[in-house]
Amino acid sequence: MTQEPKTLADAIVYFQSPDNCIDYLALRRWRNGVTCPTCGRKDVSFVPSRRLWQCKTRHPKAQFSIKTGTVLEDSPLGLEKWLPVMWKVANCKNGVSSWEIHRSLGVSQKAAWFMVHRIRLGMQDKESGGKLGGTVEIDETYIGGKARNMHKAKRRRLSDGVGMQGGHGKTVVIGALERGGKVKARVIGDRKYPAVHGAVRDFVERGSAIMTDEFPAYLGLAAEYEHQFVNHLEKYVDGQVHTQGMENFWSLLKRGLGGTYVAVEPFHLFRYVDEQAFRFNNRATKDNPVNDGDRFSLLCEQIVGKRLTYAELTAKEDKKPEVPF
Repeated sequence: MTQEPKTLADAIVYFQSPDNCIDYLALRRWRNGVTCPTCGRKDVSFVPSRRLWQCKTRHPKAQFSIKTGTVLEDSPLGLEKWLPVMWKVANCKNGVSSWEIHRSLGVSQKAAWFMVHRIRLGMQDKESGGKLGGTVEIDETYIGGKARNMHKAKRRRLSDGVGMQGGHGKTVVIGALERGGKVKARVIGDRKYPAVHGAVRDFVERGSAIMTDEFPAYLGLAAEYEHQFVNHLEKYVDGQVHTQGMENFWSLLKRGLGGTYVAVEPFHLFRYVDEQAFRFNNRATKDNPVNDGDRFSLLCEQIVGKRLTYAELTAKEDKKPEVPF
């Protein structure tokens, strides 16, 4: 097969060839020809027997592979395993668990878990497109124990905003969606005024129209934005004023967390949010008919210049127990 893959079945066959793997990634990494990751020199030669490049300049890292300087660096697993996993993570709407990868590839669950977290780092695209503009929906949600499992008194305190600083098994996530455009989301420490306003300013261009619910922490934004809100105690849609788009994103995120991953640590939650935002922002629309191959190709471009070691991944300053969703 010489044509680039369009489906997972194609990808599994295509990437069985190490040369296909290298050619595919090199084309997306070096659009204008291969350059040395260390010195930037273009005068490099390929060594077919070892499947790496040799830089003509003498320095400690004169030899480099396609993995060098990417999230795949120093991984003992071959590209024929990495690339099909990347394909699935990029395209499975509800995500892929490390246990499924463990069974499919025959690698340990620990190795599979490390793989998917490195891929999620590649999915992070914080600066792409700058701030959101036009009409932007803003909403917050809470990740953690199911509300029906709480004591009624505790549930009432949470509904009033009491204790929502990441306690009671809940973590706060805030997001902004440009209508017809991209979503930005992040984990915040609490849902108080400074954290909420700080996130909105980071996400949205000043002067844009923002739509929120009646939550008090959004008050005060009218000085910088055209702020309209809908009171969810009365209705969820008031003409063009609603947050239904963000609610859709939250439902996709929670479906993956509750159905695929089952339990996540608050320390790692932002990685799962980034993963879902990548798929959502590169979804197929009427004006942008993206397919699975396009989404995978974009992920391959974004893995460059990022690195996550196992020590960094597991070095939790304040390790908390996993929270069943």
